[in-house]
Amino acid sequence: MTNSGFTVFLVDDDPGVLKSLTRLLRTRGYEVQAFASSEEFLSRHDPSVPGCAVVDVAMPGLDGLQLQAALSAGDLPRPVTFITGVGDIPMSVRAMQAGAVDFLTKPLNDKDLFAAITRAAENDAKARRRQSVLASLNARLATLTPREREVLTYVVAGWLSKQIAFELGTVEKTIKVHRGRMMAKLGVRTVAELMRFVQLAEIDGAAARGSAREFLG
Repeated sequence: MTNSGFTVFLVDDDPGVLKSLTRLLRTRGYEVQAFASSEEFLSRHDPSVPGCAVVDVAMPGLDGLQLQAALSAGDLPRPVTFITGVGDIPMSVRAMQAGAVDFLTKPLNDKDLFAAITRAAENDAKARRRQSVLASLNARLATLTPREREVLTYVVAGWLSKQIAFELGTVEKTIKVHRGRMMAKLGVRTVAELMRFVQLAEIDGAAARGSAREFLG
C-alpha cells in the first residue's frame, strides 16, 4: 500500500510519540516529516507540498492552536488533526471551529488516526484543485482592460448594455464591444457561464449592484 505524494507532518515535543507515529504511518506508505516544535516546523514548512499536519496541542513556545492559526493565515491552509494527552472539551471545540479535521486523545487509536488523515487528504486535494482553478481564472481576469473589468462588474450586477452605456457616458454599441471582448477573454459565451465564472473567482459586484438600484430607482 502506498500514499506517496502525500506527506504527514508530525509536530510533537515528545520524541517517543514522534518515533512511534513515524513508524506507524510509514507502514501505510505515507511520507513523514517529524518536528519537535511548532517553530521548527514553520521554519521549514513548504505549503506547496501536499499533506496534512498532526499536531500536539500542548507544547512549549508556540502551542498547537497557535500553529493552526499560523497555517490558516496562508493562501493554502494546511489541514490539521490535533492530538492531546488530556481531553479538553473547550479546547477541542475551539480547534474544530477553527477548521481542524479532528481532535484525538492519546494513546491514539490507529483506526481513528488513519481515518482523520484520510479526511485531511481529501480536504487538501480539494483545496489544491480550487487553488488551481482560481489561478487559472485570475490569469484570465488579468488580461482584461480596465474598461472591460468595469463592464464585467456591471454585467455581474445585472445591468443591461444600454444602462451601462448611460452610466459610463458612452453609447450602447461601445459597451457591447467591450462586453463581447470581455466574455471572449474569459472564455464564456453566455451570461449564465459568466455568472458561474464570477462565483468561482469570487468577484464582488456589490458596489455596482448598489449603483444599479440607485440608477433604476
